[in-house]
Amino acid sequence: MQTRLVAFFQHEAAAGILLMIAAAAALIIDNSPLSPLYGALLDTRASVKIGTLGVDKPLLLWINDGLMAVFFFLVGLEIKREMVDGELSSVRRALLPVIAAVGGMAVPAAVYALINWDNAATLPGWAIPAATDIAFAVGVLALIGSRVPPSLKLFLLALAIVDDLGAIVIIALFYTSELSAVPLWIAGAGCVLLVAMNVLGVRRLSAYIAVGAVMWVSVLKSGVHATLAGVVLALAVPLARDAAGHSPAEEAEHALEPWVHFGILPLFAFANAGVSLAGIKVGDLLAPVPLGIAAGLFIGKQVGIFGFTWAAVRLGVADMPAGASWRQVYGVALLGGIGFTMSLFIGTLAFTDGSLAAHVRLGVLVGSLLSAVAGYAVLAGAGARSNR
Repeated sequence: MQTRLVAFFQHEAAAGILLMIAAAAALIIDNSPLSPLYGALLDTRASVKIGTLGVDKPLLLWINDGLMAVFFFLVGLEIKREMVDGELSSVRRALLPVIAAVGGMAVPAAVYALINWDNAATLPGWAIPAATDIAFAVGVLALIGSRVPPSLKLFLLALAIVDDLGAIVIIALFYTSELSAVPLWIAGAGCVLLVAMNVLGVRRLSAYIAVGAVMWVSVLKSGVHATLAGVVLALAVPLARDAAGHSPAEEAEHALEPWVHFGILPLFAFANAGVSLAGIKVGDLLAPVPLGIAAGLFIGKQVGIFGFTWAAVRLGVADMPAGASWRQVYGVALLGGIGFTMSLFIGTLAFTDGSLAAHVRLGVLVGSLLSAVAGYAVLAGAGARSNR
């Protein structure tokens, strides 16, 4: 039994399988008699205080804002390594996911707006399908394993990060009524300090983590999505090896990988996939909000990501991911339509009275599920064909 467990966790698809099991369990539990217990667990408050300063949040937000910042830190470390001396070290290849992300935000928003153009009450939801859920998208991609070239995983990670940063900017500009200036200034000072530490050759990882923790609290208090701090911290941690061959960034990456893939991501999935289907009818999908969201995620995302990628490569602006086929790029474009957590979050900001909550859930679930299934099928088929 122990040998089988070890073999499972060593399998490259194990992390993706665990994430999907956790998500399915949450969805089943939240639509069963155990739903009140599930909600009570996620609403349990936890506090960390030093004197009069502290953070008091429910467990759900500790996972989404805290543990997911660690996930973004790991992703940032991986992208930095590839930007310095890997797949993204070429400007033309690094530019491709940025262009793809722009298309992946603009086209879904346009699709939603087109369907809801004549309805002032529902038009504010235009940004809901513009977001990609990086954790679930990467989880589905992990199920394919080695049949997908590493360059495609990096392409998806990079475009999803740019997409998330874009979603954060959209939230700050269009859905945030009040930003706290002082915490933002403190976070900005933290960024400057991190850059100075890197330039001055500070290599102690604990020093960067200490500054990053202060910056995370400041970003959280400012009203901006706190996971942004994880990316900024990762870009500041030194990657170069010293005389003994030690690299702080690589050591942090290797230490965090098992914790993130087998702990943080399944926990994130369990905490966020519990979406109640109460009050939702299949016929409601034709209503403007769910139809706009589902069409934006499933149609708009693939058209935007793939279309902008194809144009950038054909026009010579950027290079194709190494070893990837156009069919595989299309499969990744489909996975970009997994909106889920960020889409649901923007939905709560767009319709604050909660009157359209069920419609938002229906649109996000249908659009994300279609994107996940279609993306997996395309990538699995493309991988099987390339292995013949």
